[in-house]
Amino acid sequence: MTNAAVVLASSSPRRRDLLTALGVRFETRPADVDETPRPGEAPEALASRLATAKAEAVARERPHALVLAADTVVVLDGRALGKPRNEDENRRFLRRLAGVPHHVVTAHHLVLAGASAHRSVVTDVRLRTLHDQEIERYVARGAGLDKAGGYAIQDHGAALVGDVHGCYSNVIGLSLPAVHDAAAQLGVRLV
Repeated sequence: MTNAAVVLASSSPRRRDLLTALGVRFETRPADVDETPRPGEAPEALASRLATAKAEAVARERPHALVLAADTVVVLDGRALGKPRNEDENRRFLRRLAGVPHHVVTAHHLVLAGASAHRSVVTDVRLRTLHDQEIERYVARGAGLDKAGGYAIQDHGAALVGDVHGCYSNVIGLSLPAVHDAAAQLGVRLV
């Protein structure tokens, strides 16, 4: 196993927190990638394409580092729910998700010295049945505006969630087991 500098191709504070909790020393270099979905693009394909594009963009700047990028989408009835554009859209997202099972898909792409490893992880989530007052309080906090699907499973959003089946950290934005395994495939031990 090699020791390589680790670069997180993301500005997400949640992804930074997860890597820090894992004990990984890393630097952050957000990738400038157009995240517009292509016509007819499936949510899983979108996440995969974006994670790959982000990792490759940063790897061109840091070819000898282990570059990690990820993209998370919330999928309801086969369609991606992105980040809400405003509070009204955040309310609509939460009303649609309340009491209904959905999927959280995170694609992870790691690059080191021209080699790459890719993992996509799906976690099944169901929010509780939510009352309008709960939705209003959550939306007023602004916590859902920068999150796929308009909610976060950590912090205040934890009380919104009824069930999680699969990798919990995946819903936050990185499946730590997937990242560990992909890094090991490239010869880097993270833990």
